[in-house]
Parts: sequence; C-alpha cells; structure tokens
Amino acid sequence: MTIAAPVKQPESEVDIDLDRAWNVVVWDDPVNLMDYVVYVFQKLFGYSEEKATRLMLEVHNEGRSVVFSGPREKAEIDCHRLHHHGLWATIEKVE
Repeated sequence: MTIAAPVKQPESEVDIDLDRAWNVVVWDDPVNLMDYVVYVFQKLFGYSEEKATRLMLEVHNEGRSVVFSGPREKAEIDCHRLHHHGLWATIEKVE
C-alpha cells in the first residue's frame, strides 16, 4: 500500500497580507497644536512624554511619522482612533 505525501498548498495573497506588518502613519496638518498631538500619542499608545514628543517633532519637521507597526487589524483600529481625535493618519504595508 502506497501513501501519498501531503501536498502543501501555496499561501494565498490574502494570507500573506494578513501576516505582513502594517504601519500607522500620522501626517502633519495645520490644525492641531503640538501639545495636543503629544497628548494624543500618550493617551492612545501609552507612550512616555519623551517618545510622544519625539514622534510629534518628526511629524512636524518631516511631515509624517510612523507611530505604530504591527498587525493590520490593530493598525486599522489605531488609525480610526487617531481620526476620532482629529489627527490625519493612514496605514501602509511595511515593505
């Protein structure tokens, strides 16, 4: 009796996308005060004042900053939470 070895099916694009890390990017805007942005980063992500200030300055000086990197579902939730606080944010795949 011959038993065939199991054949591994290739992963679908969807599976690959779910495994990939995603960035949450906050963009500079002319509306929000720097102190408010620091406050939001501390409140939503639990960052220290030092880290939140560094990220805020990156947004201010470079035009954007990656404030979170991780699973897509969490990135989408964090992006929506930032929108709720009036910040301009998007998600992008980590390349």
